[in-house]
Amino acid sequence: MERDESLKLENQTCFAIYACAKEITKLYHPVLKELGLTYTQYITMLALWERDRVSVKELGERLYLDSGTLTPLLKKLETQGFVSRIRDRSDERQLLIELTDAGRALKERAYDVPEKVFCQAGMPASELMKVRVQMTELMRAIHPVAAVAETTPD
Repeated sequence: MERDESLKLENQTCFAIYACAKEITKLYHPVLKELGLTYTQYITMLALWERDRVSVKELGERLYLDSGTLTPLLKKLETQGFVSRIRDRSDERQLLIELTDAGRALKERAYDVPEKVFCQAGMPASELMKVRVQMTELMRAIHPVAAVAETTPD
């Protein structure tokens, strides 16, 4: 019976994280809609507000997104007027992402996003911070394994 317990959906850490991530993204949806952003666009803007004028590769690594996901997302942000995609003068192969004035101005409107989402979460902010710390620790533990798995031939 214990073997069967190990394969129950409710006993899977991966499912709990997956389902929670989906629900958190749903909480962000109405708040981000006011900014004209999707969740993935929002985290991209967060990364750019921290460090502007970065390569697509660096941005993808920071966000754990591949170029197939990131390229159309950046094109959309460029169409919206929030970023510019420019070639690096020192290395034409590199595409740099740079905030526009509108992209920098959007930051002012985004300051209340975390609070609005926290209010919807139904948990005290201190508990949410503990979860964030634990998830960050888990990601740091997993990431080196994921990087090795990606480079290891089948």
